[in-house]
Amino acid sequence: MANNSNKKLVPEAMSALDKFKYEVASEVGVTLKDGYNGDLSSKDAGKIGGNMVRKMIQQVESQMK
Repeated sequence: MANNSNKKLVPEAMSALDKFKYEVASEVGVTLKDGYNGDLSSKDAGKIGGNMVRKMIQQVESQMK
């Protein structure tokens, strides 16, 4: 049986993260559908995830100043 380690530390943040994901996707030129996006290429998914992480790190760094 698979062990899922993708547990959300703050489940209430899911809607904000989902909105953030759509914002980043539109910034990098990737179209996301509501619901399932399993047909998305790994390259496009990586663009979205990478830019999300980059923006989150920038926000934390600016808060630390």
